[in-house]
Amino acid sequence: MGIIGSSIKPFKATAFKAGEDFYEVTQEDLSGKWAVFFFYPADFTFVCPTELEDLGEKYDMLQNMGVDVYAVSTDTHFSHKAWHDTSDKIGKLKFAFLGDQMHTLANNFGVLREDSGLADRATFVIDPDGVIQIMEITCEGVGRNANELTRKIKAAQYVRANPGQVCPAAWEEGSETLAPSLDLVGKI
Repeated sequence: MGIIGSSIKPFKATAFKAGEDFYEVTQEDLSGKWAVFFFYPADFTFVCPTELEDLGEKYDMLQNMGVDVYAVSTDTHFSHKAWHDTSDKIGKLKFAFLGDQMHTLANNFGVLREDSGLADRATFVIDPDGVIQIMEITCEGVGRNANELTRKIKAAQYVRANPGQVCPAAWEEGSETLAPSLDLVGKI
């Protein structure tokens, strides 16, 4: 796929966010910030609200980490508002929902299901330079875990702030990191 390390492509989408008027979001709005694009197949579905609710429970923490969250489906911003207004789980969410009915974002990220016009269940983390650092794509029936996403973002932020350091498997904030060198080859 070759998407890790690539720059986010230009886009313009209409957003719905609770308590706000509809507004436009472009790649320029991401400049200088961390962002999560959380693609899901469709509004008014089954696994999607459980994932979005789980992500919503981490939203304040992510905001404190300097991370903007964008939920994205190929539904319209009007559909996002209707879902928000009629679902208990979705109604409590504070992050933005982007309408992608023209499939610009789903195509840009390579997650459009051509046969159905829906997006895959996919997550992308973009750094402040607009570079994709993390991606996760799961099959239709497997929901994602916001705890693991948050852990990965903390690791990506640590690596960015500490050049020459890497985070080993299952790294948690405050744990030891590694400094790759010839001295470590064959010793780990």
